[in-house]
Amino acid sequence: MTAQCTGLVCSLMPGNPLTDPNWASDTTNKVVTVVSAVREQTTTKAVMAARAIVFGIIAAFLGVFILVITIVLLMRGVQLLLDLVVTHAQAVYLSYFIVGGILCLGGLLLFKKRSASAAH
Repeated sequence: MTAQCTGLVCSLMPGNPLTDPNWASDTTNKVVTVVSAVREQTTTKAVMAARAIVFGIIAAFLGVFILVITIVLLMRGVQLLLDLVVTHAQAVYLSYFIVGGILCLGGLLLFKKRSASAAH
């Protein structure tokens, strides 16, 4: 930038590419600063949001998978225990009723808890 002085007051003049040897580097630095600030405000936040969505979806699928495998293992364990006492066909039906009853009781308990917290 070139200084223009009148009397005791000096003011900076806007850079002129013909007379200012630092004009190109100063302008480039300004552009880089502005682009970096815009990128920081937009791209970084968008990447973080996209990562959160992707990891959330992966965690949800993994949670559902673990839940299904746990229920299947519980069902098979109850069937194996009941096979010691009754026939295999009866053990299968009884295991369905027992595990289904446990899941229904758990659902009712959670439903009651939801109703109690919603009323307050």
